[in-house]
Amino acid sequence: MQQDPLNDAMAVIRNAERVGKGNCVIKPSSKLIGRVLKVMQEAGYISQFEFVDDGRSGMFKVNLAGHINDCGVIRPRYPVGMGDLEKFEARYLPAQDFGLLILTTTKGVLTHTQAKQGGVGGKLLAFVY
Repeated sequence: MQQDPLNDAMAVIRNAERVGKGNCVIKPSSKLIGRVLKVMQEAGYISQFEFVDDGRSGMFKVNLAGHINDCGVIRPRYPVGMGDLEKFEARYLPAQDFGLLILTTTKGVLTHTQAKQGGVGGKLLAFVY
């Protein structure tokens, strides 16, 4: 039984990157996983992904770009305001301006830099660098 599908998806991506694979398959799919993958694609961490309907819950086929050193889910999902983002950057990212924190906000799933520019807070979902 799966407890956290987003955590499983990030683990599949991390493991595929570590062994040098060019692609991976994430099962089951969800809208949240799709939005996180879209943010990672816009930042250049993955090259492309597509949703494949298999008659059940679906799956994502992800083509990796080879730019991920580490990625993971942040548990518990801390609520974070605009002033707290720097504290969590220092906690989860190895250096300043290196990597991304992915948040869910009222404006959708965003990176921490987009959240700062938009002036919104939210809940932390994941990190990638």
